[in-house]
Amino acid sequence: MLLLSALPGEKKEFVSSEEFVVWAGLVLTYPSFLTGTLYVLGSVIGWLLFAMVITRLYVEVDKKHATINPMVWLWIAAMLVMLVALIIAHFNWSLGIGKTIKSSIGWMKGWALLALFPLIGNLIQIRKEVIVRAVCIIGIQTFIFAVVSFIFYLGRLPGDIFLSPLKVIGGPGESFFMVSFYGINPETGAGRWRFFTPWAPAAGFMACIYLVFCLQEQNARIRRWAIAGCWAMLLLSQSRAGIAIFIMLFPMVMFSDKFKEPWFLFLLGFFIPAILLLGEPVYQWIMDSYEAVKQQRPGSTRVRQALANIAIQRWEAEAPIWGHGIVERGPKLVERMPIGSHHSWYGLLFVKGIVGAIALAVPMAITFVYFLWKSQDSKTAQTALCLMTVFICYSFFENLEILSFLYWPALLWFGLVFKGEKAYRASRRKKRQIEYFPNRRAGRK
Repeated sequence: MLLLSALPGEKKEFVSSEEFVVWAGLVLTYPSFLTGTLYVLGSVIGWLLFAMVITRLYVEVDKKHATINPMVWLWIAAMLVMLVALIIAHFNWSLGIGKTIKSSIGWMKGWALLALFPLIGNLIQIRKEVIVRAVCIIGIQTFIFAVVSFIFYLGRLPGDIFLSPLKVIGGPGESFFMVSFYGINPETGAGRWRFFTPWAPAAGFMACIYLVFCLQEQNARIRRWAIAGCWAMLLLSQSRAGIAIFIMLFPMVMFSDKFKEPWFLFLLGFFIPAILLLGEPVYQWIMDSYEAVKQQRPGSTRVRQALANIAIQRWEAEAPIWGHGIVERGPKLVERMPIGSHHSWYGLLFVKGIVGAIALAVPMAITFVYFLWKSQDSKTAQTALCLMTVFICYSFFENLEILSFLYWPALLWFGLVFKGEKAYRASRRKKRQIEYFPNRRAGRK
């Protein structure tokens, strides 16, 4: 295992116990997966960190650094609205106290993490390099896992190893507790890998998330091997959306902070009118390419479309405001898959109604604009902008709340960006004090 001492900078030890928990939670991803405990680890680590933060704030006398950024409050309010929608929907449909408690626990393991980790990142002391290096370690482990599992596949050894007994605690499905080296694509009969995720498309999602982190690694050798692991995860997962988003990320990482550059604005001024003039052929080419991609796996495309149609029809007819409150299995037509799955927005409309959809859309849109603005001056915000772009794109292909136990490092990174804004305002205040009161020492208490 790559050691923390290989990190750039002066401090080679962990600067806080929270930083150690984050590091351990990430580098133990594959050991947790191979023991069937990853879903539990990912769901619990956020609340463990939150308890550590609250304890630290209670014990420490100096709480002046505990200011929470307004963007974090936005996410907290939005996710609380999700909980309110859940409770009202359960009441409207008379689902009972038992199901309401069970769904509330599900909210704590899903939507709540979208606000909890930014809050934690806003409050804890952690270096960005620690997160980047830990994700790179996962990338390298992924490359090793890909090689070993591919040998298993060539040798026709069993792909599924065992089902963790922890499935008794409950969860979205058995796939979250199944330990497997590879799976079989039912449409082609060829191997398809899901790695440590519950299904193959989710592996493509995580490959995109990890790529953004790995591109920030300063050690060239580690960066190359980590990116190779991301490529292996993407290609073996055979995620169509993942491949398109993965390729888009490279230019986005390079140019997303250039909007203030004159030469970039000049290029935009040239290409945007050209695209508008060629709008029809460009649009037709995009649609033809999209249809060609969908036809690569017609069975999956048919099921996805049927799930979307059922979700929209039942949402409009039965529960347009607060939703149905719980996930329901679809008919045989959609292979008994949950209605609204494979799509965050259809799933939200069905389960939490238009209130739930707005509760996610508003903070995502505002946060994207915020990161776009901050990315022109901050490399950390540029990384967050790329991560949020992946979230927005994949919200049309996956249910974000189900996978929050995997992509929590990105949510933590959002909190670091919000914390950076707070530190920036503090430095500006300090600078003004020096300007207006030159005789006062800046470091004097």
